[in-house]
Amino acid sequence: MNISKTKKLTTIGMFCTLAYIAAAVGRVPLVLFLKYDPKDVIIAIAGLIFGPLASLAVTVTVSVIQMVTTSSTGIIGCIMNMISSCSFACPVAFVYKRKRKLSGAILGICIGWGCQIVIMLLWNYLIAPIYMGYSREVVAELLFTAFLPFNVIKGGLNAAITMLLYKPVVTALRRSHLIETAQTVKNPRINVGVVLVALFLIATCVLWILSLKGVF
Repeated sequence: MNISKTKKLTTIGMFCTLAYIAAAVGRVPLVLFLKYDPKDVIIAIAGLIFGPLASLAVTVTVSVIQMVTTSSTGIIGCIMNMISSCSFACPVAFVYKRKRKLSGAILGICIGWGCQIVIMLLWNYLIAPIYMGYSREVVAELLFTAFLPFNVIKGGLNAAITMLLYKPVVTALRRSHLIETAQTVKNPRINVGVVLVALFLIATCVLWILSLKGVF
């Protein structure tokens, strides 16, 4: 095994560890019983650096470890975690791999956001009655009152935090010589427009969360 491959596996393993920690200790209640954690951000950044297969590998690893350690939903919860994370992170990585420019990254993040919303609405309708013990009629009512707002907010936070963290993470990994220069974007400067859009998204999501909780 050459040094470059060893560094790649080491870095992907680090992303797996960080994603698991984020899922285990970073859970924040958003809508009713649904909680947000930032592991998808870490999985998406891994994909932006190493490609969609890295996103898939980190997702599967973290979901399986969650299933046998912190999750109470068993194999169904594991599958739902995989689908949710992959529906966001894999499109992000795939689009950026095809178009390695800022516009490609932003397009991928937006597509990932939309995919996560649509796919999770469908899968929650199909699977939620099994592991929640609710009738399909009740789940159908929850789709637009709970699952849709949750996934819109979750995707918005994922998108915004990914925009904010990708550049600093890549810079840190380059300085640590864990990734090749060719695997990063050519322009090392932080794009002010991207930062402002990301902060606006976060502020919007936070205000929406507070309104849903009846704070104002």
